[in-house]
Amino acid sequence: MSNDSPNSNKSKATRKQPDLRQFLSKRKKLHENESNNSPSLSPPQSQEDDMEMGGSSTCNVPLEENLVYDVELLPHDPGKRINIMDYPANERNAVRRGYILKKPFQPKTHDFPQRQVSGLRRFSVHWFKKWDWLEYSIEKDAAFCFVCYLFKNEVDSYSGGDAFVDGGFRAWNKPERFEKHVGGINSAHNLAYEKYVNLRDGKKKSILNVFDNAREKVEGVRQHTLENAPKNCQMISPSIQKDIINCCAKETTRCIIEEVGDDYFAILADESSDVSQKEQLALVLRFVNRDSGKVMERFLVIVHVGNTTALTLKDAIMSLLVEHSLSPSMIRGQGYDGASNMKGEINGLKTLIMNDTPSAYYVHCFAHQLQLTLVAVAKKNDSCGWLFEILANLLNVVGVSCKRREMIRQDQAQEVARALDVGDIVSGSGLNQELGLKRPGDTRWSSHYKSISNIILLFPTIVKVLVHIGKHGVSEDKFKAQIVLGQLESFDFVFIAHLMLTIFGYTNDLCVALQRKEQDIVNAMELVTYTKLVLQKMREQGWDTLLNKVTSFCAKHGIVVPTMDSPYVPQGRSRRFVEEATNEHHFRVGIFVRVIDLHLQELDDRFNERNMEILICMACLSPKDNFSSFDKDKVLKLASFYPEEFSSFDLMALECQLDIFMENMLNDDRFQGLNDLNSLSMMLVKTNKHKTFPLIHLLIKLMLILPVATASVERVFSAMTCVKNKLRNSMGDQLMNDCLVTFIEKDVFLRVSDEKIVDRFQNMKTRRMKV
Repeated sequence: MSNDSPNSNKSKATRKQPDLRQFLSKRKKLHENESNNSPSLSPPQSQEDDMEMGGSSTCNVPLEENLVYDVELLPHDPGKRINIMDYPANERNAVRRGYILKKPFQPKTHDFPQRQVSGLRRFSVHWFKKWDWLEYSIEKDAAFCFVCYLFKNEVDSYSGGDAFVDGGFRAWNKPERFEKHVGGINSAHNLAYEKYVNLRDGKKKSILNVFDNAREKVEGVRQHTLENAPKNCQMISPSIQKDIINCCAKETTRCIIEEVGDDYFAILADESSDVSQKEQLALVLRFVNRDSGKVMERFLVIVHVGNTTALTLKDAIMSLLVEHSLSPSMIRGQGYDGASNMKGEINGLKTLIMNDTPSAYYVHCFAHQLQLTLVAVAKKNDSCGWLFEILANLLNVVGVSCKRREMIRQDQAQEVARALDVGDIVSGSGLNQELGLKRPGDTRWSSHYKSISNIILLFPTIVKVLVHIGKHGVSEDKFKAQIVLGQLESFDFVFIAHLMLTIFGYTNDLCVALQRKEQDIVNAMELVTYTKLVLQKMREQGWDTLLNKVTSFCAKHGIVVPTMDSPYVPQGRSRRFVEEATNEHHFRVGIFVRVIDLHLQELDDRFNERNMEILICMACLSPKDNFSSFDKDKVLKLASFYPEEFSSFDLMALECQLDIFMENMLNDDRFQGLNDLNSLSMMLVKTNKHKTFPLIHLLIKLMLILPVATASVERVFSAMTCVKNKLRNSMGDQLMNDCLVTFIEKDVFLRVSDEKIVDRFQNMKTRRMKV
């Protein structure tokens, strides 16, 4: 039976018209409620899903009107663009719409170079305020006309000169040429500007828009006729949902760029491969919020790179900054890991950027350096190496079998139930979580600490599983289990495990503190110093405490404790590799003291920023202990490290300003009890004293911008594994970036108004009706 009957048409017309605002409201509620799930704005799984979701939701308009050009593919710098006429005829309007969405390229914070043009001249940033159509090319150091580029071919004549479209205008000594380019009312520029405004505001004089205007006049008829939408206009097709996700991401990124403004910022970057084995470069910005004075870290973008050479990464970062209207000359800090392509002194990424921006100081990620110290201790000391070799053998015996892991889970659950019954532990949210055996990784922060901690907590359970394997397992696993069990139930293993648990416990607290987004580098260096002091105190006074803890553990689990005065007999190792000594000398001097000394030495070697003069000077502005570390000369020395921000005149003004500042701070109760630079900056903004002491606030801001750790970048890669997983391994780079932006920066996304998203969605391309 045919479906083209009037009744069928009527039934199609009774379906309800979708509301994009309701859709966005529901999506934002999902963002508010989700915890660790993947982004709610997720794409369809496959082409089969596309068919199940109801077909295309685009409307029957000409092909040219349906095209939407990927904005990210359009170069923002006018010096890098190709002629508008070089695009296919049916794509030009889509390209124009894409450029209108990006807006004219006006890098207001760029350090415009001087040129010899009847004297030293440069482009003036004030021209942007006077001419909204004016663009500047960093690539060519030239000015261009935005509207003439877009619509030069649409006007009958072009009397403004090709310099503003093709080669670029560079005669900075003749600003009157801008007036000449604009011309009279009917000039080519003004005709092009009119076309630009019409396309920007959706007022093109096309038949489709004529009908739209007519429908606005008969709103009642339109509402009655289109009260219910047909099946193919429900905004559930993959292309429409991708457009909506893109609009959400673009508006979220726009809010982040507005937060940064024209102020200084630092970049944190790292690369990692996704599930499709494509190298992805993630870029995070660190800056100080103008309204609160708080240091912030915001995820900007993730992009695919062909290789990870320093030059390729630099070009990618510079392009991304320019595309988002951020000037590379405003970079005042760099934070990467310790890879050679990042920190190389000759051709590393940090060197290439510092060649262009000398004040963009590089800081090696503190959390990464801390992990390197733990790896070095685990590998350089023989006793520690023996401990982790046993852990590897244990994981090979127990961890490779799902059945054996299930035995651990069941025994653990029974032990928790028993402890709850007798009152040894209490129940509650987040308590008594299931523990597992994890292999420590050299690049996974805190993994060594978690591995040893779980082994000690699950010790009786692990012993039961090994006994079962040793009795009932196959011959090969049976002998391995017996050997591992013998090593676990030795005093050597228990002593070294508790020693490393204590040491790694101190450094784990440091690692967690370093990963805070608001952490400043001065406070971070203090935390490193305190950790070393605690380790030194443990070396001098902690032997008895550790020995009592180990002895108590052995007594609880039936492990023989050797007499400390007796000669040492190695467990599971030949005497040929062990010095002849008493048990006390072996465990105290040969292991306890040597491991702590090695750890202290590694911390001194890795965290050598203490020797950097700039960091020594930074500590002199810390508000801790009522500004007890204040040193006027060192603060002035610190300002001299930023010659672009502090001229000779500014340094003289700063010297006087510091005296008044300190008197003010010491006599204002609101500034008493502050412990770090971040809280000082926030209080200055809260009390409006950042306006009274602008030079000091600028100096504090530059100090806060210096990155401490790349934890924010690592969180991006963690989220990437959720967004682009094995089920979505063919996801495009743009869609993955859009999902990550709205997922990671969900607090910013939730502040974006639905109206702005709807407007951007409507302006992406011509649609049949307003949403």
